[in-house]
Amino acid sequence: MALLYKSLSRRVLLTSAAMKRRITPDARQILLSPPLISIDFPDIWNSSSCLDYSSTATSYVSVDPMLLADDPQSTTVIDGRVIADEITSGITSEVRRMKNSMGKVPGLAVIMVGERRDSQTYVRNKIAACEEAGIKSEVSSLPDNCTEDQVLNVLSHFHEDPSIHGILVQLPLPQHLDEGKILSSVRLEKDVDGFHPLNMGNLAMRGREPLFLPCTPKGCIELLIRSGVEISGKRAVVIGRSNIVGLPTSLLLQRHHATVSIVHAFTRNPEQITREADIVVAAAGVPNLVRGSWLKPGAVVIDVGTNPVEDPSSEHGYRLIGDVCYEEASRVASAITPVPGGVGPMTVAMLLLNTLESAKRTYSFT
Repeated sequence: MALLYKSLSRRVLLTSAAMKRRITPDARQILLSPPLISIDFPDIWNSSSCLDYSSTATSYVSVDPMLLADDPQSTTVIDGRVIADEITSGITSEVRRMKNSMGKVPGLAVIMVGERRDSQTYVRNKIAACEEAGIKSEVSSLPDNCTEDQVLNVLSHFHEDPSIHGILVQLPLPQHLDEGKILSSVRLEKDVDGFHPLNMGNLAMRGREPLFLPCTPKGCIELLIRSGVEISGKRAVVIGRSNIVGLPTSLLLQRHHATVSIVHAFTRNPEQITREADIVVAAAGVPNLVRGSWLKPGAVVIDVGTNPVEDPSSEHGYRLIGDVCYEEASRVASAITPVPGGVGPMTVAMLLLNTLESAKRTYSFT
């Protein structure tokens, strides 16, 4: 048994060394996040506890910032805009290289149903980002009372368009439409939102690599890594379990070897569970749900919430606030994302990146 244990431990170390070689940045690597398969280490248990993988599985991050925030001034604000700009710059360079090399650019199609103000804002931001990066974009707007067949017909049109490499259905959809059926109808190779059941299934299974990771969870992980936050071996709590953010975020954190708990509307003592977490991802869609008392000192907080509240002084008549009470949380956390300006820009950047990766795969462009 001792010899077997030593042999398996050696395999983990060798796998780690191989991973380091695979994730060494090159000229065209845009993200710091490694391929998921490269960090799929075997679970090897000894008689008392699991092995400490902190020295192997997280070699691609820098230091652990889990420091006690004695006052708000010591809390690091994770600026999603700055990080997203860096990533978008790399995407723009790759799009330009593709255009110069083969005369083609990635193409993104957006399907929007209805006239929700927040959805219109999100779509405007995505189209503007495409234009900035040199990515072709098309928007198909349908009325709120459209039929399911109308949406599927638009989908079919974009499926057959060879200049479109990514299709995004802007959520939420009106209640009379079958969201699951529509999302499942998006062709797998153009599912840049990463919501297709096969993409989600491959995310959940170790040893598998989805074609696309959902944009918001992918952006959350990249924010953590670029901010030097150690994920492996840490306790993470994801608040919310939607198919869009909460569920895939919990799966992705597990693939990065965090110990993950999910808090939802039926969870008993959610405050107590959340207070045990080193990393908190709030994605419940409830304004100011997470108070300062929910957090342990030094926790890292990723606020995915984008809740519109009326504000006549704002350009669009509303402003966005998060799921976390920022004023309270910033007095406890070691690092926190603001709303807006945190996760939102990263979601858009990951969408552009997924679209670029889809086009490169289509054209076998390396």
